[in-house]
Amino acid sequence: MGSKWRKAKLALGLNTCLYIPKTLEDSPATASSTVDGGRFSDAVSLSPTTPNRNSDCHVDMPTTPIPSSSGLRMPKHQNSKSSKSTCAICLMSMKPGQGHAIFTAECSHSFHFNCITSNVKHGNQICPVCRAKWKEIPFQSPLTDISQPRSRNGQVHWPQHDAWMTVVRQVPPARLDTNRNISNLFQTVEPSVFDDDEVVDHRPMGSQKNSSTDVTNHHSMGAIEVKTWPEISAVTKSASHSNFAVLVHLKAPHAIGLLNQSGMPVTGQNSRAPVDLVTVLDVSGSMAGTKLALLKRAMGFVIQNLGPADRLSVIAFSSTARRLFPLRRMSDTGKQEALQAVNSLSSNGGTNIAEALKKSAKIMTDRKWKNPVSSIILLSDGQDTYTINSPNVAATQTNYRSLLPACMQRNAASSGLHIPVHTFGFGADHDAVSMHSISETSGGTFSFIEAENVIQDAFAQCIGGLLSVVVQELRVEVECVHPVLRLNSIKAGSYNASLASDNKSGNIEVGDLYADEERDFLAMLDIPADRSSNDMMTLVKVKCTYKDPTQSDNLDLVTLDHIDDVKIERPDTIGQLIVSMEVDKQRNRLQSAEAMAEARSAAENGDLAAAVSVLERCRKKLSETVSAKAGDRLCLALDAELKEMQERMANRRLYETSGRAYVLSGLSSHSWQRATARGDSTDSTSLIQAYQTPSMIDMVSRSQTMYLGSPAPRPPLRPLRSFPARQQPR
Repeated sequence: MGSKWRKAKLALGLNTCLYIPKTLEDSPATASSTVDGGRFSDAVSLSPTTPNRNSDCHVDMPTTPIPSSSGLRMPKHQNSKSSKSTCAICLMSMKPGQGHAIFTAECSHSFHFNCITSNVKHGNQICPVCRAKWKEIPFQSPLTDISQPRSRNGQVHWPQHDAWMTVVRQVPPARLDTNRNISNLFQTVEPSVFDDDEVVDHRPMGSQKNSSTDVTNHHSMGAIEVKTWPEISAVTKSASHSNFAVLVHLKAPHAIGLLNQSGMPVTGQNSRAPVDLVTVLDVSGSMAGTKLALLKRAMGFVIQNLGPADRLSVIAFSSTARRLFPLRRMSDTGKQEALQAVNSLSSNGGTNIAEALKKSAKIMTDRKWKNPVSSIILLSDGQDTYTINSPNVAATQTNYRSLLPACMQRNAASSGLHIPVHTFGFGADHDAVSMHSISETSGGTFSFIEAENVIQDAFAQCIGGLLSVVVQELRVEVECVHPVLRLNSIKAGSYNASLASDNKSGNIEVGDLYADEERDFLAMLDIPADRSSNDMMTLVKVKCTYKDPTQSDNLDLVTLDHIDDVKIERPDTIGQLIVSMEVDKQRNRLQSAEAMAEARSAAENGDLAAAVSVLERCRKKLSETVSAKAGDRLCLALDAELKEMQERMANRRLYETSGRAYVLSGLSSHSWQRATARGDSTDSTSLIQAYQTPSMIDMVSRSQTMYLGSPAPRPPLRPLRSFPARQQPR
């Protein structure tokens, strides 16, 4: 079969090496390889390669074990000879099940796949043992039959009406387009500098001049809405009040005009800001089967909902990481090629999250062009087996920060990327602590994907926000007006908040806001007794500065300082005090988040009973507040979430498999005041839907009612076997 194909190839003038598909009925190949446990890959490798034309069949290889040109097959029998059980290159054992792929050459000598591919990469096409010249060299095909998804754990069959597969079947074979100014989708070798991103603008980055614009002269979708409330409306002159709360409430402009009826960005000053998105996908061996199939489906949904001005790059990682294609505009052609690349993914190897994030940072750092909004999405179902290896708990906590490149950490210098990484922990075996640490350190959110029918909805909710950014680099300044007042603190969750040396003012670095997104911060003051004061006391004034990414020049600063000052009455005597419902609600949110953190700490120390008690006390205190008694929805949601956490702390096994991830995802949501996926939070009937914006709800609705525009309803999905059923406390 091989020789016939080579003759036909030469007759057609195809001076390349191509993968020759084989079936189980084919005769034994002249070269074969086996992979960990004798299983074979379900698709193509992370980075399909093309041959080096300087030699007849010399190909640069990635370091991840991948199928050879002769296919990965299970051996029919084990040879007991020492020459068959030892790699002649590294002299290490080649027993199956040790996590290494094994390549058997046409001369019958066997080697570790990594060893022989490294040997071939340096130009050696002769057997290191018998010096026979090989006619076939192991490499991976750039194309495969993408219309028939397979999995290592069994066949995965798509419904006939599935629009995802309809789109994939319509994707034409990859053809070289010499008119494109970006690299070919399937690259032989990754460039040393990732500056091959597709152009987004004719002006280079940094060519615009920075300026400041007053909001009254700023033509955009509207200014940020700012409201303030004092904790109570009056404090007598003779009384003092410590930790007096002033609520600063922000709401981003509305989303009207962002998209047309076709869901595409409209032109003009109301256009939404285009996005540079890098998705970092775990394709390790544990993702085989249904998990990988559903990940491909979810990525298909993301691709189809990006606009032609948005750019996407995909990194797939297992034992190593590979960029599938550079940042590319999601035009019709870009979407087709992205779908084809994603559908070609296969699963094998370990989990190297650190290398994947390093490569994603490199994409963002090296790019020539830049869209106004940038973000990274990371999904993994396992634990990093290459970076986090210390048995010491304290050292492990420190090592979690090493997963994220220093330039992407929020405390980096001003030249840092400041690009959020939104992480998604998939299943019961992922490392929730590391995923939460990555998101928290970068300014992103952590979502817990507990069951298979949630992965697409979770992605949909995230991109629903990313595709509706209307405010960037938002900074809030709070300044005391009355000379006797001082700020004690600013309750801002995970946002960076700082006080001036004299405590007369403070700042909150908020960053990006999605359309209609809201933020609430509490400025805590000490109000002293003051018999000489007037009947009214001005407490603080608030000022906001931000950038509007929907403008042609998003470096222009918008200043919003026409906000009413916060005042209270200072009478000699007062009657019944009226507590602000808005301030009370935000106190409840902060106290609930503190209880969640305290309960998690107790659970990590092995005291689940104490953890449950902490949550119970918080629920009781919550029920006695003014806003809870008034039936406030936020209070009801907080109580439901606290109860859910109690149930997931019923025993150690339940906490390890789902409780920890659920709590961390909740903490991420409340600390950033941004929606995350956890449990049934994306279900429209769930109480736990905190911080969802209209754009998020719309995108989740699309995900739940159709696949890529197909009117067919979502087929029923079963829970993954690896996800244990939740037990009820006894």
